[in-house]
Amino acid sequence: MIKVLVAEDMHIVRGALVALLGLEADIEVVAECASGDEILPLAQSARPDIALIDIDLPGKDGLTAAAELHEQMPGVRTLILTSLGSPGTLRRALAAKVNGFLRKDAPADRLANAVRGVAAGRRVVDGDLALAAWDSEECPLTAREIEVLRLASVGSDPTEIAAELFLSAGTVRNYLTTIVSKLSARNRVDAVRIARESGWL
Repeated sequence: MIKVLVAEDMHIVRGALVALLGLEADIEVVAECASGDEILPLAQSARPDIALIDIDLPGKDGLTAAAELHEQMPGVRTLILTSLGSPGTLRRALAAKVNGFLRKDAPADRLANAVRGVAAGRRVVDGDLALAAWDSEECPLTAREIEVLRLASVGSDPTEIAAELFLSAGTVRNYLTTIVSKLSARNRVDAVRIARESGWL
């Protein structure tokens, strides 16, 4: 029996996922939650084989939670569900050491097969997305630049970003100037748009 934890913040979607997996004789949903912060504590108590995680969760996002799970409980394999099927998002997921990556608009039977594949030790990735990622350009930003841009994307000003990252406001402004230049953006807002559309944020 494959034991699964389901993390999805939309109640109807989570209910549908639990119901779909419940139809499979070899799969049992042992825990479910609505936020990224709940995943690790729940996994520690429920001991699932697979964590099925939506990429966009409140609290910790799905990829951060998956990376944390990989570090703290390497025996739990992770399968990311996303409606954001961009090559950049897939690259971020693979960097977070996830075991599978499936789009939410995949046929229902693909879900159970993806869970089985990940449980068997295979890496399961949407085929079209894998090809697109192969052909797409790498993110030109460093990890620190992405961190700065992510904070800017939620409305933090350079002083607030500086306090959050223990940098000077001048250093943050330099980072933002470099980011705009690297992305050939018109300004900070345009840089956020470009990074989001490319799946780098």
